[in-house]
Amino acid sequence: MQTTKPETAQQRPTGARMALLMLLYFIKIGAFTFGSGWSIIAQMEREFVDERGWMTKSDLLELIAVGKSLPGIMVANITLLFGYQMAGVLGGICAAIGLCIPAVVTLTIVTAIYDAIKDNYWVWSALKGVQCAVAPIIGGAAISLGKDALTSAMPIIICAIAFVLCYFTSISNLTLVVAGVVIALVWMGVSEHGHA
Repeated sequence: MQTTKPETAQQRPTGARMALLMLLYFIKIGAFTFGSGWSIIAQMEREFVDERGWMTKSDLLELIAVGKSLPGIMVANITLLFGYQMAGVLGGICAAIGLCIPAVVTLTIVTAIYDAIKDNYWVWSALKGVQCAVAPIIGGAAISLGKDALTSAMPIIICAIAFVLCYFTSISNLTLVVAGVVIALVWMGVSEHGHA
């Protein structure tokens, strides 16, 4: 299987052309990605990190951290931040609109015919198949991004504690993110003070 060679910074489009590409790429991602926001992030990683080289995994992880910390829909926040980083304000707007267009069109059609398909066995079976296919996509993205994030003892410990708290308690995601930031800052402060 032939892989795409990542583009250099000089080859990467800029300005309005990049903003238009953000619109088109995110229409494609929005149209062919099923499941949660994490499956969209997996597609972003493949498209923009692995194939095009427009961003590193660590840069994408930073966008995810910021996007999850902000109010609103995580994947919309990340998409907007990504588009902004690629092509400024216009790029952010185009990326967010591009991601939303397929969902709006699909939901409009589904809403119009919902009564006719809601009890259809074949539709139900197809949706079950989509759910089964989405799980490994999300898992693959988590493993791939985790390799870059979990590079030392401190992030691994924070991740393990956050996972346990997230899975076994009702603590909000925002609380976990803020706690992770505080723990990392304290840890780094103690480490720096110890080396001083």
